[in-house]
Amino acid sequence: MSTVCDKTMRDKLRERLYERISPEQITREVAHDAALARKQIFAYLQQILAAGAVPQLAPHQHSAAAQEVVCEILGFGPIDELLADEHITEIMVNGADCIFFERGGRLYPSSATFEDDEALRGIIDRIISPLGRRIDEQTPIVNARLAEGHRVHAVIPPLALDGPTLTIRKFRSRIYSLSELSTLGALPVWLAQLLHWAVRSRLNIAVTGGTGSGKTTLLNALSLEIPHGERIITIEDSAELKFHAHPHVVRLESRAANIEGSGEISIRDLAIASLRMRPDRIVVGEVRGAEALEMLQAMNTGHDGSLTTAHANSPHELVARLVTMVGYGSDMGTDQITSQITAAIDLVVHQARLSDGSRKITSVCELIADTDTGYKVVEVAHFNQEGVGDDGVVVGEMSLNKEPDFLASVVARGVATEEEVDAWKCLTR
Repeated sequence: MSTVCDKTMRDKLRERLYERISPEQITREVAHDAALARKQIFAYLQQILAAGAVPQLAPHQHSAAAQEVVCEILGFGPIDELLADEHITEIMVNGADCIFFERGGRLYPSSATFEDDEALRGIIDRIISPLGRRIDEQTPIVNARLAEGHRVHAVIPPLALDGPTLTIRKFRSRIYSLSELSTLGALPVWLAQLLHWAVRSRLNIAVTGGTGSGKTTLLNALSLEIPHGERIITIEDSAELKFHAHPHVVRLESRAANIEGSGEISIRDLAIASLRMRPDRIVVGEVRGAEALEMLQAMNTGHDGSLTTAHANSPHELVARLVTMVGYGSDMGTDQITSQITAAIDLVVHQARLSDGSRKITSVCELIADTDTGYKVVEVAHFNQEGVGDDGVVVGEMSLNKEPDFLASVVARGVATEEEVDAWKCLTR
């Protein structure tokens, strides 16, 4: 995104604008109606430009110049255009003059730049200050989120050697269903049906995968399959799950310590609190620490049908990671922890981002207790990658290794009819 105004021009326009409407009044107008305030400020700036405030600009440049100043005052400067693009999933600012973005799972450089490091710091402060957070030399790392739910991570010098860095993970306002993910190629129709039955059968499901593999997207899709007659408690470090379509949801979000270093509420605190809130299902956005113990205990004490995600490179790695997490918060032995895990988690769904940028389910496994080894990870379905085409697109298909054990009970539970199960079996052949 090229600019028509330099810093001197923008400063002059901003000064003229503040002669008409004060920053305090702008703040009040934005709080009352942000969209209307943006339109009014844009109109004021065009009037100021039409009166000859910046004679260096031609009339056909006035609209773009006004928009730049609006973005600087109300938005996030040069990354506003990237934030508005619904096809962009991540924005990475590596210093004032280096911006990249992700679209379709691939990285691209942006022509947009910040004026200087000070301007970038100003945007970071604008994001985090309404949340009661701060970033400075004593606290040079901060996590936050925008009003739309986008996840924000910032690091400043002295830790960031080349200037302030800002990473924004964007989330769609409307979530994909399993059917829509199937249409996009993330999983076949028969697997979408199987996962629908798994959720309706109240299996405890863990979604695994690496960073940016689409775990939260899949977790959102699975959540759409929860019946509306159930009470859901969601627990997240940063609120990213969307439950707008469900009528009975209590959303909990952890809280970092304030400027004075007090007031922290951890995921584990929320997990403990959720057990006293009469949940039918508990959904933990991501389990990454000692809260794993409370999550497993909840799954083992009547809160079946719960969902979570965890960082793991494969379903087989999940158990080892959970053993480590639970060990942080308890003095149980490894065998006892493993027993808790295998009793709690029924199904592990692994999500991966492939070399072409696409995100797919690559493995579905059942976690089964075993008297000899403690547990077995039995793969139900597997994505067989056959290669990469001339266009760089990964070629392959998902195949069914075995019918999952829970399939035998879906008819008895009233989740599906015998005819539906028979039709499903035909799809997998």
